Amino acid sequence: MIKISDKIMDPKEIINAYPPDSIEVKIIEILSSSDNIYIYKSLDELKFELNLRINIISASRELNDSNFSFRTFRKSICNPQYWTRTGEGGFLIKDKVTPSDGIKDIFTNSSMYGTECATAIVIVYYKALLNIYPQELFNELFADLHLMNWHYLDKDLDIGYYENVDFLPGDCRYFKNPDVDPLTPEWQGENTIDLGDGTYYGHGLGIGTADEIIKALNENRKEGSKQSAYLMDSATRPNFKYLSIKYYDFIAKLERENYRRILIDYRNFEAKLPKVFC
Repeated sequence: MIKISDKIMDPKEIINAYPPDSIEVKIIEILSSSDNIYIYKSLDELKFELNLRINIISASRELNDSNFSFRTFRKSICNPQYWTRTGEGGFLIKDKVTPSDGIKDIFTNSSMYGTECATAIVIVYYKALLNIYPQELFNELFADLHLMNWHYLDKDLDIGYYENVDFLPGDCRYFKNPDVDPLTPEWQGENTIDLGDGTYYGHGLGIGTADEIIKALNENRKEGSKQSAYLMDSATRPNFKYLSIKYYDFIAKLERENYRRILIDYRNFEAKLPKVFC
């Protein structure tokens, strides 16, 4: 069920705004048919979440189609013009580089980058937001950008871990490999993005169905294991509502500043007009 401003929303009110069989429609149908109550302050807040989820999916596909390689943190690489590689294998944005330019370069010069799957998911989140946010807002929120794993996330992403929820396109889903081969610990699991069409994007494995990802992980189990890898009953998500508030507050600020400039320009123009006395 979807509630907006304490009113239950008829899904038809928004579904007609999107193409039939689109990912947006699929998300709305999942939300509206759920026993859980999804509360939004406004229709714009819901639309922002839909937009960000779509951009998470498109950023995942874009990263998958790039030359961004899979490497362990010990062997990670990045473009030294934009990032400083830390001793742990993470990427720290350089002082004179804007975070927006740093994220863009990962996609422009993808062959110069390589790291593990958790970092790839974080990069996807930032790219999705960069597709929506004005650069000024993005750079303000994500200054001192540090890319590595879930322990180095910017507080403004406000990533949350949720169990027993409705799973939605754009969610991060984790495939766990409990009997991983100790010689390849990097395959203890795979962070993926649900692409909304029955497939998932996981860095290093590419795009595949749940069965295909499980099969790939099972090939990296310790000898004699009978415990299969599996898709966990949980989802990881950014705080869509918080990110929406930041976006609309910034847009409102720009509109106020633009109005003030127009008003000042008009008053200056008016002051230059010749005085007419009757």
